[in-house]
Amino acid sequence: MTKTQALDPIVLTVAADPRLARLVRMTAANVAALSSMSVDRVEDLRMAAEEAFIFACSVDAGECVSLTFTVDDEYVALDVDLGEGAVADPEPDSPAAYAGLILTAVCDAYEKTDAPARLHLELKADV
Repeated sequence: MTKTQALDPIVLTVAADPRLARLVRMTAANVAALSSMSVDRVEDLRMAAEEAFIFACSVDAGECVSLTFTVDDEYVALDVDLGEGAVADPEPDSPAAYAGLILTAVCDAYEKTDAPARLHLELKADV
């Protein structure tokens, strides 16, 4: 991969079951290795991917959650499909509310949209 040349998107579709979060974390770590991220940033991406997956599972995104990673030397972006329609704001003490706090803290960019219903995260490489 040459400098800033993006790879084809990497798509992971997983049953909407929080017990599968480890699979999402491990995939995120492997994707991060394709970028110039330090070990700390790889951990940030792992945490962000897990929290985004937990968020998607808690908002009734359907039977499966689709995660699309876009990666180049300088950043990794992650889009998480949240199913059809608008996504209500989570209850204050719910796993989804906690996930939103984590995503805001570790991501360089974090956005939740309703059309399409998805989460968009970006983490820049630091090396």
